[in-house]
Amino acid sequence: MRILICEDSVLLREGLVRLLEHGGHEVVAALPDAEELPARVAETDPELCILDVRLPPSYSDEGIRAALELRRTRPGLPLLVLSQYVEERYASELIAAQGAAFGYLLKDRVADVSEFVESIQRIASGATVLDPEVVAQLLTRRSRDDRMQALTDRERTVLAALAEGRSNQAIAALLFLSEASVEKHITAIFQKLGLEPDEGGNRRVLAAIAHLESTGSIPATPPGAPEPNAQMGTAS
Repeated sequence: MRILICEDSVLLREGLVRLLEHGGHEVVAALPDAEELPARVAETDPELCILDVRLPPSYSDEGIRAALELRRTRPGLPLLVLSQYVEERYASELIAAQGAAFGYLLKDRVADVSEFVESIQRIASGATVLDPEVVAQLLTRRSRDDRMQALTDRERTVLAALAEGRSNQAIAALLFLSEASVEKHITAIFQKLGLEPDEGGNRRVLAAIAHLESTGSIPATPPGAPEPNAQMGTAS
């Protein structure tokens, strides 16, 4: 995979380069700031871009503004945003922006290299990956959604399973439904929640957040189930 990195910390930047190249990926550029980012993206045509939220010169929102600009100019480019802290407003803006899949991970909570590499692969494949702490912060800043009242009991059950990070296939197996039925229910859920189609699977994340808002809790992982890590499975 062709990957572009934009990270001001030289240690983290070089560490990412070595990690990714060791994994067989090609790092087409490793930039310390966003000044040359648009030109280098156009020049190298990466398949994934990794950006820090806070970049020089002001270390405020240069990274997120660069990410949103890439959303506008190259909506098909998957993005992974790295941050030291949860920036709820920035995460919300990225979720709301139209475009390909993206990830928002907290640097201090990335404790497993293989899991991090897997997250990169998932994002490049079309999944949206959010750190659970990011989801928690989003919940504390949002009010409950009245549109949830329009869902049928079956649709709410399907949505609850989706919010646990299950794919359509896993939801079908859990609820003893056909995958076609699950797809119909999820389509109806998206319509009732007013979530427009997108290429990155972001509306699965938004639907899950709406469910969590309505219940006021983050779903616990059932015994024996894989950790969802806020990864919303296959896009629909």
